[in-house]
Order: sequence, then structure tokens, then C-alpha cells
Amino acid sequence: MALDAAAADLLFHTAQTANTFSDEPVSDEQIRAIYDLVKWAPTSMNSQPLRIVLVRSPEARERLVAHLSSGNQAKTRSAPLAAIVAADVDFHDNLPQVFPHLPTARDIFAEPAFREYSARFNAALQIGYFILGIRAAGLAAGPMTGLDADAIDREFFADKPLRTLAVINIGRPGENAFRPRHPRLDYDQVISAL
Repeated sequence: MALDAAAADLLFHTAQTANTFSDEPVSDEQIRAIYDLVKWAPTSMNSQPLRIVLVRSPEARERLVAHLSSGNQAKTRSAPLAAIVAADVDFHDNLPQVFPHLPTARDIFAEPAFREYSARFNAALQIGYFILGIRAAGLAAGPMTGLDADAIDREFFADKPLRTLAVINIGRPGENAFRPRHPRLDYDQVISAL
């Protein structure tokens, strides 16, 4: 591997989903550094449909918590930072900027259902990159999909073409942050060749 052992541990081997966080704040500078790293990761046609909404104010946090499953509410309420990660279903409007060598790129996504599928798929890829970026910054991520995405869309994105995919709590791990690590599938269970 080109990645050294310490980096592999930080990103994969020892990294886990955090369930509790310390009180140490997460700064805008930290989030900017994370984004400036992960924005280079690939999406199809360089579409970049992920939108990240940082939920910092106590009022906004309570509005978000109301739409999370009961097992996720306390985690999000106490995390230093929560981020709503969503897919922009009008990402194609940015294709002239991000995919300039094909002037007709926007037209490929004229059909709304295909455009939304592409937005959700590519934003999900970017969520994975974002989680790795959080880890690369020495922080822990607590991604969650136990939520009412439609309600969050109505609450936060009523006038925007965004579709909630998950919420990610971000910060330094707190006390008893990690559960015992679960097993992973073996190579032969996942990889095959034709």
C-alpha cells in the first residue's frame, strides 16, 4: 500500500463510528480543511451533488433532533457539531462550471427521476469521502440514517432542491464513544473474478 500504517489506522483499521463526543468545539476552519481535501474525490461527470448543512445553533439543533429516531436524539443533541448531508437534485445546473468540456452535459439530466437517482448515488459517494476527511482531520464521525428524511427536507429545505440522506455528528470522541468492533466479511465473500 502507498498509504503508511499510521494513516491506514487513522482512516480505516482503528477508526470507528463515535456514539459520544467531548465538549471540544469543531471550528469552521476544520470543516473547511476537510472539504478542501475531499472535494477532489471523484463523482460521475464531476457532478458533486453533495450539500452539507452545519447545524450549529441550539434552535436549529432542536429542530433537527425532533426528526431523528429516539436512539439518535441524545447523540446529536450532545455532539459538538451535526451536519445534514443532502443530495442537490438540481446539481446539473452546475455542470457547465464543473464539466465544461461537454456543453450539453446538463441536458443529459433533463429527466427528473434519473437526475435524482444520480444525485443520490453520487452524494452517497461523497458522504463516504466526507467521513474519511473527518477522520483525516483527527476527528470522529457518527453517521446516522435513523431519521425522517422527508420531515427534515420540509423543516430545512422547503424552498431548496435538497434531499436529506443522513446526519453526521462530528467531534472528538467522548467517554465510552465506541462499541466493540463488529466483524467484517472476508475477501472471498466479497471479491470474485470473471
